[in-house]
Amino acid sequence: MNQIDQLAQAAEQFGCKVCRDEPMSLHTTFKIGGPADLFITVYNKEAIKELYRLASELFVPLLPIGNGSNMLVSDSGIRGAVVALNGDFRKIALAEPNVVECGAGATLADACLFAKVNSLTGLEFAWGIPGAAGGAAFMNAGAYNCEMKSVLTACTHVTKSGEISTLTGNELQLGYRHSAYTDNGCTILSLTLQLQKGSKELITASMDDLFNRRKSKQPLELPSAGSVFKRPEGNFAGTLIEQCGLKGRTVGGAMVSQKHAGFIVNIGGATCKDVLNLIDIIKNTVYQQTNVALECEVKTFG
Repeated sequence: MNQIDQLAQAAEQFGCKVCRDEPMSLHTTFKIGGPADLFITVYNKEAIKELYRLASELFVPLLPIGNGSNMLVSDSGIRGAVVALNGDFRKIALAEPNVVECGAGATLADACLFAKVNSLTGLEFAWGIPGAAGGAAFMNAGAYNCEMKSVLTACTHVTKSGEISTLTGNELQLGYRHSAYTDNGCTILSLTLQLQKGSKELITASMDDLFNRRKSKQPLELPSAGSVFKRPEGNFAGTLIEQCGLKGRTVGGAMVSQKHAGFIVNIGGATCKDVLNLIDIIKNTVYQQTNVALECEVKTFG
């Protein structure tokens, strides 16, 4: 029995759901990606500790995913196992009157709705960001001049060897699209969010306003991975791309959005190779015409 088979068998014994050769196109907002050797859904801390411990011993790489946004998966798929968090990892609860404990597998949308129902303000900016809470903490997601850094006070994680630990405050190293987790190889399991008491009516109005702004400017009607490039200092990637005449540029099924040039959308049958080739065209064209080097925000896997 090889290592993949051993891990699959053990994961089922730990109470996980295991799928073999699972198309990653079913689990990414881009609707792109070949098969993962294993796709393992984990429901509680005990199972994830055992899974990570055994994967480390067997030298099987694990890739945790949330909502599959901000990621581009290779057409040849992913070797090893993809780990999805469900069950306990999707729970959201009040730890204290203004403190929310949120499982990393919960969607940002669910976290925003929970805050609104409890009349807690501070998370409205995240309404409409198509990711999971763990992914938002991992990359310090932000929008409309706010970011997770303003509300995130702690993350509990599992290490590669299966140990559970927590980072708090400055240990999180939150910066622009960066956290300690972008470097340390640990997987976030839950977040602690410090919010403030607010008016449910004002919170609702703010969420509605931000979502309408997002809907009017972003191509939400087509599969994408969100903003493709980080914001260059003193400028906006989408503005530069549009100025270079690249709106509507296509490679295969991938297209620079006509609605917002900072997005690449899947107009049907796009492959990872299509997207990567289009990214190269964008980066080269923008650099030649503006001398600005764009840096990808979307992560490539496999």
